[in-house]
Amino acid sequence: MGKLDGRVVLVTGAARGQGEQEARLFAQEGARVVVADVLDEPGEAVAKEIGARYVHLDVGREDDWQAALAVVRETYGRIDGLVNNAGILRFNSLLDTPLDEFMEVVRVNQVGCFLGIRTVGREMAQGGTIVNTASYTGLTGMAAVGAYAASKHAILGLTRVAALELARRGIRVNAVCPGAVDTPMSRPAAAGGAGGEEAARAIEGFYRRLVPLGRMGRAEEVARLALFLSCEDSSYITGQPFVIDGGWLAGVSVV
Repeated sequence: MGKLDGRVVLVTGAARGQGEQEARLFAQEGARVVVADVLDEPGEAVAKEIGARYVHLDVGREDDWQAALAVVRETYGRIDGLVNNAGILRFNSLLDTPLDEFMEVVRVNQVGCFLGIRTVGREMAQGGTIVNTASYTGLTGMAAVGAYAASKHAILGLTRVAALELARRGIRVNAVCPGAVDTPMSRPAAAGGAGGEEAARAIEGFYRRLVPLGRMGRAEEVARLALFLSCEDSSYITGQPFVIDGGWLAGVSVV
């Protein structure tokens, strides 16, 4: 018996990184998973490997959400869970951030989360779960990621409001708040930065010194938290942020 036996769960940004690991784990736990992404080739490969359905979904486009939901209806007849995982990261100081860059981060991270809650929440007639991917930076500040931090703060607000409004319909809404997690998005080259492997080694060394547990997190660890918030183990929890950051938010170590 899996923790998600028979449930239909859509995971956004599931072609790689945290979303991929969430899709894989949810399938292992018995869910009928819908893999959603804009990266069609790797997304289709993940879906094929785990026996899931793939849909192309740009989370910032309302029409894409409606099309994805139509596929879910046609394939499974209902939807029971959503993991709003898709997101983008850009490194820049606030004073150097172009408006177009700021708005693109907001469109994907914040608007994408809103559209997911609204689209799927309307469809959940018999209750369900929504897990939003916020961030450590949704609870505090971090230099050089102003647009990202602003969007993740907003996701926590959306999570709390959605939890209040949807509770009477049996829908629970929570947020995961990862710190430094080793995914393609967290690599400088993949996030629009420069420096390649040298920069990647530098950032890993930085997190080893900064994070009390001495390492970056793994996508599999975040997936296990998302699973907890999507199954009956968390049946009395809603409207809450769950930090998974190796102790980073606890404070500054001077020893």
